[in-house]
Amino acid sequence: MRALVLGGGSLKGAWQVGAIQAVLETGFKPEMIYGISAGALNAGFMVNEAGRQHIDTGAIDWDVVNKKLIQFWIENITKPDDIGLLKSRFQLGIDTLLSRFDGLLDTNPLHEKLRKYINLTTLRRSPIDLKVGAVNVNTGKMHYADPMEQHFLDYLRASSSIPIMMPAIQIGGDHRQAYLDGGLREVVPLKKAIEDGATEIYAIATHPKTRELEPINYRSFFSMIERIKDISVNQFENNDIEWAENYNENLVSIAGFTLNKKVSLKVIRPIEPININLTSFDSDDIKEVIKQGYQFAYTELR
Repeated sequence: MRALVLGGGSLKGAWQVGAIQAVLETGFKPEMIYGISAGALNAGFMVNEAGRQHIDTGAIDWDVVNKKLIQFWIENITKPDDIGLLKSRFQLGIDTLLSRFDGLLDTNPLHEKLRKYINLTTLRRSPIDLKVGAVNVNTGKMHYADPMEQHFLDYLRASSSIPIMMPAIQIGGDHRQAYLDGGLREVVPLKKAIEDGATEIYAIATHPKTRELEPINYRSFFSMIERIKDISVNQFENNDIEWAENYNENLVSIAGFTLNKKVSLKVIRPIEPININLTSFDSDDIKEVIKQGYQFAYTELR
């Protein structure tokens, strides 16, 4: 099975979009797409567009799939308010005092876009399988949801809901089933893809293996959240990729027969940090990051 695995990265998902274009230009045609966080949104959009094309024509033009994904980012993610609206200090204070804190941002702008561009019926009829990862806040357990689940779109929203910054998503309105960004446990869902039987994988991560962190204003709430996220996500991403890269070395054989299948794995990840700020960006920044992702991946794959 051919799988495209898309890691998390918030706005760095724009870099991933450019890298996806380079991967598809090699002729790779995924049968399954896995995603976490921004990768889940990209995966959902791609599977939805592939499904729409297949319903209309019986075929999939992958070049068009990703060009529409690029168009979505350029036209819809143009400023911070497109992701979420910062709540007033008064509202945050009241919510905190009454134990009803629900994130610093009102993410309805992003969720409205998801409702506009992603259709559950289309996902279910798509010939491309899809799984997205999110974490149950109450149990701490990771869950990979697929479109056949009743409340899949809730899981999709939850997968990209950054802790503290964004609200936990109640699956089907059930407060016991509150989920957040899958990046709390895994950032690049390679293990899940391999467990499901993937034998040819292209994975696109959005953080470099090593990075020199510059000093920040650690008294700035947003800067501190962003720094904590960068440190933890970078380590989780390294762990996910190292596990997959070592997989072939740990194949189990009995009487000369290999019980596991070897995996062909190509990981694309930046060498330097991708510089884009969740609280201050514009459409030109998005275009530039998409371009950087394409150029980097194009060079890596040729």
